[in-house]
Amino acid sequence: MFLINLPCVFLALKIANVNWQSKLNKAAHHTSDYSSTEVILRRGQAFKITVNLQTIVQSGDNFTFIASTGNFPMAHISHPSHSSSKTSALHEPGCMNFTIFSPADAVIGRYKLKLQTVSGNKVSSTLLGQFVLLFNPWCPNDDVYMANEKERWEYVLNDSGIIFQGLEKHIQQEAWNYGQFEEGILDISLAILDRSLNHRQDPAVDTSNRNNPTYVSRVISATVNSNDEKGVVEGKWNGKYCSGTNPLQWSGSVTILRKWYRGRYKPVRYGQCWVFAGVMCTVLRSLGIPTRVITNFNSAHDTNINLSIDEYIDISGKTLHLTEDSVWNFHVWNESWFIRRDLGSFYDGWQVLDATPQERSKGIYQCGPASTRAIKEGHVNLDYDSSFVFAAVNADYVTWIHYSKKRKERIYSDTRKIGKFISTKAVGSNARVDVTANYKYPEGSLKERRVYKKALKLLGMRSTGKRTKITRCRRRSSVAWTQPAQKPSISGKLILDASPVIGQDILLTLSLRNLISDFKTIKVKLSASLVLRDRKKKRRNSVSLSIPVKEISFKISYSQYKNSLMDDRKILVTALCETKQGASLLVEKDIVLQDPLLTIKVLGPTVVHKAVNVQVTFTNPLSEVVTDCVLQAEGSGLLKEQLRIKYVNAIWLIIHSLWWKIWNKSGFFKKILKTKQSLKGKRESDNIFFPLDIKLLKSQDIYCNEMF
Repeated sequence: MFLINLPCVFLALKIANVNWQSKLNKAAHHTSDYSSTEVILRRGQAFKITVNLQTIVQSGDNFTFIASTGNFPMAHISHPSHSSSKTSALHEPGCMNFTIFSPADAVIGRYKLKLQTVSGNKVSSTLLGQFVLLFNPWCPNDDVYMANEKERWEYVLNDSGIIFQGLEKHIQQEAWNYGQFEEGILDISLAILDRSLNHRQDPAVDTSNRNNPTYVSRVISATVNSNDEKGVVEGKWNGKYCSGTNPLQWSGSVTILRKWYRGRYKPVRYGQCWVFAGVMCTVLRSLGIPTRVITNFNSAHDTNINLSIDEYIDISGKTLHLTEDSVWNFHVWNESWFIRRDLGSFYDGWQVLDATPQERSKGIYQCGPASTRAIKEGHVNLDYDSSFVFAAVNADYVTWIHYSKKRKERIYSDTRKIGKFISTKAVGSNARVDVTANYKYPEGSLKERRVYKKALKLLGMRSTGKRTKITRCRRRSSVAWTQPAQKPSISGKLILDASPVIGQDILLTLSLRNLISDFKTIKVKLSASLVLRDRKKKRRNSVSLSIPVKEISFKISYSQYKNSLMDDRKILVTALCETKQGASLLVEKDIVLQDPLLTIKVLGPTVVHKAVNVQVTFTNPLSEVVTDCVLQAEGSGLLKEQLRIKYVNAIWLIIHSLWWKIWNKSGFFKKILKTKQSLKGKRESDNIFFPLDIKLLKSQDIYCNEMF
């Protein structure tokens, strides 16, 4: 609540109407893009209203503006000690024009604005209306202030983006429709705050804390997932998705958020890390917190927070699940920009937030905000969950051969495997920006190792800590750590002979190099496994390595993987190489099968509020007929709802995008039309055309630029 006291000579006894100067205020507060008739403002910035009167103002009377939010309107939810609200008024016959200033640390949310008048002993109060108050990255006194205008446009106003996925050596772009300005999304974002455990336990305290982006972002990280409450998205990482939507089929946040809201807060099935991150980015941007999506390749999930990830394999190279530690090919989270009053100015800037439910923090599934500065410096004892994020980007990776319950061999300790090519979308373009240097010093440097050792020391010295781990059986033997890994006398790598395309044979070469000048015979065990399935194809070879380099060529045929390929199209190939001298070498390669290209063409000119035909073309590279195909499209400002077109006999349609350029007074904006699909079957060299009738909804002139 903020009060504006005006000891003046005006008294509005009766009010005819209130003009909220909507167009003027929205432009000044950068809220014109919200698809809402409601007044949407940003804190710490003046807004104007005009009060039209039915009666004459009397001399000697006072009035006060009262702005209140939450279920307890008389609670003080701003901080008078270092903030203030004020107003100025201009008097014209029949009306009064006011300029009202809200505090830069005001609580965000939906407010009621009342005018209280005092005339002698009489007090009256009139409701002027409602408005929504958001964080303000344009205000230097706001905790979320971001000085760079291009960055503000990217991280607050851009309603579409790119999420990077795939493998460290095969990074793929996936378009995502954030849609934070779409109809109803701001209301849903505020509803997410009201559905949180914090709000249900103590609404007054929760509301009073909504002036703090640290608090708000942490609450959102807990409520986007459904593990502890009726959050937005339910996660699922294996099995069938018959009772919901395959996570790969989502292409934006709007459909998910609306489904949750319209379904009376029933969690939407299903999501994985990029879905949680995409939805969280939408919610935080809609509330005014600058936010971006981050992808960490070879991301560690360290369940016991010892900064080490152990992989156990058997003598054939098959992965054994003897620990709950794991490494994801990629993991996606968010970064939000704000200052950390709880930690000190050194830790201001980008803060890591992760809505994917992995481990409990203070009893519930939430993660962050963790300062990237704290992570880089190894300050793992600081709030919130810094140790967990530090392990995700900088844990050591130790490989063991498990011969029996009593015998295992530590064959390799890799200090560089975890946390590769940490990526985000560039400001103003779809290029990939590597932000690894924000998280850690260069791998292999003395500084990086010192930080790692400091983190280990802090984890050993601190007491209970901030993260409550789920109780799990720890199977690591303390004796095993004393067994040093033998230095391998050979090195090797797996090389793809050609880009792997779905439906084609996969051709690979194992290249082995002798690191010393002796003759040796090597037993090679090759295996290929479909990721998330315990199905392996094995092959064994013995080679004599009397020359510096030896190469073994082999293939995985389409017939071997076509019936069991997972939706994410990943195959893990391993080669376990053993010498007679006992030294072992494990060579691994993750393969993601590429999707055939989908092309989109706009047919004819594009005119605002008129439909335009869009043609989607695809050439099937396979020799089988597909059925039950669906073309899925969405785009902020282009389609009110997600578009789905069923096509009975067609080809496999995979994620691709058409980019629109939209021109208005403030510059060029990009909008995404996105397509997705599902398929069964194929037919060789089959061209299919899908005409789409798209209605352009924005009130700007639109020009097209096709990017395939």
